Amino acid sequence: MKAAVLQLSSQGLSSTKLLNYIRIANKKGVKLLLLGEYILNPFFKELCDMSVSMIKEQSEQQIKILKDLSSTYEITIIAPIVLVKKKQLYKTIAKFAPNSTSYYQQQILINYSHWNEEKFFANEIETIKAPLTFKVENLKFAVISGFELHFDEIFKKIKNKNIDCILMPSVSTFESYERWKALIQTRAFTNNCYVLRANRIGEYQEKDFTWKFYGDSVLASPDGEILTHLGNKEELMLVKLSHKEVVASRRMWGFRDAVKRREVKI
Repeated sequence: MKAAVLQLSSQGLSSTKLLNYIRIANKKGVKLLLLGEYILNPFFKELCDMSVSMIKEQSEQQIKILKDLSSTYEITIIAPIVLVKKKQLYKTIAKFAPNSTSYYQQQILINYSHWNEEKFFANEIETIKAPLTFKVENLKFAVISGFELHFDEIFKKIKNKNIDCILMPSVSTFESYERWKALIQTRAFTNNCYVLRANRIGEYQEKDFTWKFYGDSVLASPDGEILTHLGNKEELMLVKLSHKEVVASRRMWGFRDAVKRREVKI
């Protein structure tokens, strides 16, 4: 199956680039497109200075656009977006399919003093559940946020769901380039599945400090190898995903079978 990552900076209310790239992806036979975090909405720090009504208007317009694009071009689009309910903001990842729309509310949010999404958004702090899963053609996908890649508890919830590919929008910055790549490869290898990451690009200026989003959107194989990645520019990355490759990797390494043989049978 053909999938793609669209590596962009925040797009505001303009849909021109999205439309142009989705047309290209459609011509290439792409069935699934992944966007990074804070593409449809401004970066978290900028949201802090915006009114709730303005954020709601922007998100509703972007949702309408992506629903139309998904339906018109018969492509599933995975895109983080801020939802507004009863004047509360929720950090979510939307799945726009040709005939339906669903949302995954991020479960674990960054809560550091310099970057506290947990305090800003209204996402509930509760028992961790399985993330959003779905199928496109013969592949099964799971959707998590970039920050959630750090937590074993998330992966425990999907270990028995036979996921072929984990889709991960992110907004990585600072000097985290090598750490993120190592973590992505490790998760792909220990779970014997693809990890497809879309990281945004661009900058946010905070007083005398610049937040630089470095891109490096990447596809890791079920064997933990980097198959392809982008630099730090706006770009469309086309990839091929194979269920047979996932099955072959799991048979070769046998991680799941080793665990199953040791499970307590009730």
